[in-house]
Amino acid sequence: MRLFLLYVVLELAVVVALASTIGFGWTVLLLAGTFLLGLALAGSQVRRHIRRLRSGLTVADAQGAVTDSVLVALGTVLVVIPGLASSVLGGLLLLPPTRAAARPLVTALAARRAPLIVGVSTMGSTMGPAAAGRTGRGDYIDGEVIDTVDRPVDAPRQLPRRPE
Repeated sequence: MRLFLLYVVLELAVVVALASTIGFGWTVLLLAGTFLLGLALAGSQVRRHIRRLRSGLTVADAQGAVTDSVLVALGTVLVVIPGLASSVLGGLLLLPPTRAAARPLVTALAARRAPLIVGVSTMGSTMGPAAAGRTGRGDYIDGEVIDTVDRPVDAPRQLPRRPE
């Protein structure tokens, strides 16, 4: 909710500042122009990125392609969201030079979140040697207990009798 409120206040401040500086009519034209220009840029970058993904990737290019995919998607969403500030920011993310500059930041943010994403299990067990090192429990072996008999620790072990 706070993020949405910040977005609304920022966009209103930009529109009010532009309207007082260049006039209301020019502000509306500028808003419409940035929206249309952003949509055209988003469409061309999405098509270009899809062609790049279809042409095949090497292992070295895969990380950059994933990061570019995230940045193109974020830029497209920001362009479609109404407002001048978000359209300008989205347009900047759609340009290849600014994507190259933002790629290390996105990679660092993803690396910070990766242990949280990788460590989540759907079955409730640990996730292998990396997780075992964190818990100190070692390997996890899934099994089932068939029959148990409670006895004191010092009592001799006796097997249950079978009915004859």
